[in-house]
Amino acid sequence: MKRISRVFWKTMLVMIICCGFMSSNAYAEEKADLKAIPEWSIMWDDPPGGLEVATATSSNHWIKVNNGKSSPEKPKEVTSAWIKFQLPSRIPKDYGIYIEGIHTQNLWVYIGDRLVRETKFNFPYDKQRILFPIGSEDGGKDVYLKLETKMDRLGIHSAIKLDNSTALMRIFLFQDLPDIILGCVFLFMAFVIPIGSLFLRKVQLISWVLVSVLNLTLGTIFITYSAFMYTNFTNSGGLYIALFDISLAVFLPTLTYYFERIFDDGKYKLIRWFRKFQVIYSIFSITFMFVNHLNDYRFSKAYSVVSVNILGIIMISQFILMIGFSIMFVRRGNKEAVIFSSGFFLLAFMSTLDLIYYYASSQNYKFFFWKWGVVGFIIVTIVVLGRRFAINQEHMINYSKELEFYNHQLQLSDKMEMISSLAASVAHEVRNPLQVTRGFLQLIAARTDDKNKEYMGIAIEELDRASVIITDFLTFAKPQLDDLVDLNVSKEIKQIEGIIVPLATLHGGRITR
Repeated sequence: MKRISRVFWKTMLVMIICCGFMSSNAYAEEKADLKAIPEWSIMWDDPPGGLEVATATSSNHWIKVNNGKSSPEKPKEVTSAWIKFQLPSRIPKDYGIYIEGIHTQNLWVYIGDRLVRETKFNFPYDKQRILFPIGSEDGGKDVYLKLETKMDRLGIHSAIKLDNSTALMRIFLFQDLPDIILGCVFLFMAFVIPIGSLFLRKVQLISWVLVSVLNLTLGTIFITYSAFMYTNFTNSGGLYIALFDISLAVFLPTLTYYFERIFDDGKYKLIRWFRKFQVIYSIFSITFMFVNHLNDYRFSKAYSVVSVNILGIIMISQFILMIGFSIMFVRRGNKEAVIFSSGFFLLAFMSTLDLIYYYASSQNYKFFFWKWGVVGFIIVTIVVLGRRFAINQEHMINYSKELEFYNHQLQLSDKMEMISSLAASVAHEVRNPLQVTRGFLQLIAARTDDKNKEYMGIAIEELDRASVIITDFLTFAKPQLDDLVDLNVSKEIKQIEGIIVPLATLHGGRITR
């Protein structure tokens, strides 16, 4: 079992290192090799006439943006926009255009007057990225992107990159690969843990099931968070959004329940009350999600308030509550609380790094470090659970030893009781013939001479001494009382008198003391 555990942890460590290597490799290649378009232009709203009118619109209606900068803030009530940029006059063979971050639901890509890409999201998700090839015959042409959305964001928030199609494809595929791999690892753990917990007791089984649910929900969150799934499997985008929301709604109360089982065990009403509130709110949120989905996302704005704004406040409250109780348990010397707090601190630290980079890069940064914080946190939860399992196992072993000891003592007690009863019976039977012999010796001594009387006296004394020894032996063999109870004789007599007096009076008698 220990060998399997070591192999499991080594495998996980290798996979995590591989993920980090691949992600860093992709970003390094992106920075070193990719070339960028100098600038691009954006025009808000879609003029009547579509592409023909957009191409004929004067430059006064276009806003120029340096490549790598985000789009200007979208005007209110605007739901569409056009973006254009010019390709270099000379384009090598097998080149392509890659745009990592586009905020839009529906996207059309034109090179000149030729439609080369069309993507439509019929669900509330506005993060897209595109990769399309260009040929040498496209040199010097204008590329037009038409964007439409029903959500708040619209525009480009990353650089427009021009490079070899193979290099761009590698980045396109590998950029979200760590999310997919980590998600699959969590899902694998979610299905493996229940198999190993089949032989556990019910008390231990609940904690292991909670860890399995945590891994299942986190694996689903990682996979459905990846833009790769929405870009390449557009038809299932609504399902991915639903799975993400359901997983998040299940993860939060499960985490609180796990914390309650490991550290609190139902002693503090605040944690139990907060967990019940989370369960009720999660049920409400999931129900609202299905209602919104069945009505073609008509209530998306209201649902966004429920699933983002209010849920964010609940998450912050949950983290504050868990941190506060963790500090309290740490001060009490709970080693498991120290381990849990270190994992939680790692998650908070990684998330804080993401926020710092996010605001330092004008809010164009894609959150990355929080994923590794989650990995560390999950590892810590498994370590805490394993430590709790080891402690319970040690308690069971000690209990088994104590049970064996008491069983042995009980057997000895039974044997001693049996021996005592047997000894008392034998001593009683031996003393009877001794007393008979003593009586006859006394009779014979009364009729003999003085010399024989002296001998008879000695024999009688020895019989008396043997009788005293047998009496002492019977006293030792007598069963001892387990509990001694003080008895007030006067009180008992008064109670008996109270019962008998009415009966005596009924028969014409009386009780005297």
